[in-house]
Amino acid sequence: MDRIDRRTFVTAAGGLLAGAGLAGASPAKEAGQAQAAQPPPAAAPARWKRAYMLGHVTKGPVLPTFQLLKEAGFEGVELISPNQLDMKEVLAAKEKTGLVIHGVSGGRHWQEPLSDPDALVVERGLLAIKQEIADCKAYGGTTVLVVPAVVNKKVSYREAYARSQEQIRKLIPVAEAAGVKLAIEEVWNKFLLSPPEFARYIDEFDSPVVGAYFDVGNVVEYGFPEEWIRELGKRILKIHVKEYGKSKRFDYRLGEGEIDWPAVRKALVDVGYDGWITAEVGFGDLAAMKDVVRRMNEVLQMA
Repeated sequence: MDRIDRRTFVTAAGGLLAGAGLAGASPAKEAGQAQAAQPPPAAAPARWKRAYMLGHVTKGPVLPTFQLLKEAGFEGVELISPNQLDMKEVLAAKEKTGLVIHGVSGGRHWQEPLSDPDALVVERGLLAIKQEIADCKAYGGTTVLVVPAVVNKKVSYREAYARSQEQIRKLIPVAEAAGVKLAIEEVWNKFLLSPPEFARYIDEFDSPVVGAYFDVGNVVEYGFPEEWIRELGKRILKIHVKEYGKSKRFDYRLGEGEIDWPAVRKALVDVGYDGWITAEVGFGDLAAMKDVVRRMNEVLQMA
């Protein structure tokens, strides 16, 4: 996408104006000044690791998919749970390819939200998350992505807030025992709609086990991802990336929508984020997945 970088434009324009008043300056000195005026982007605090969210895989075998992703340049994956995968086959595929299963994403939070007024629905939701925690531990992962609540005509915002916190508190000891963290995600569920509120929601648990799973694309409709990142700061446990634009929403390739990726990258560097960055985009053949890796490297300047 052809886009003028405002910072580059301003810097270049300033250089031209300054040059007009320095007719006697040497070429070497001018080149040095131009180079100093455009410093390279700040380095990440550590090398970010690329992963792919296997949201479409709930049945095996997974080895062919793992091999494709490894060849494409990914270093890890995130699986859906609960699932119908064979644990031995998954672990064997992990061992053979060297891909890290860094965490799991809950697969039942829309059907069985913790905010539901029906106690039986909530109980099934809790059981699903407990299974996710167990699967995550078995895979060697560190986080379970949790969508905490769904606001709708039968569940008010206030009810969703109170009910979800009550249920998540029941899960904290389970997660602690497994050595797994609960990563709360902001998504299109009419809940946690601003950065300060998201931060407060997490802080009220007063537990190192609960943090944020920040999805860059999910907030663009009503905010700026870089602002959310700065507000959440060290609360962020993991990052999802996908593109967004008003006309086609999520149906853009990375770098072709409306997200200001340089600003996102700078915010991540500034808050010291050094974990996994997971692409939540459509799956394709080897060429398509190599293109996803290339785009991740390009928009975030990943090593």
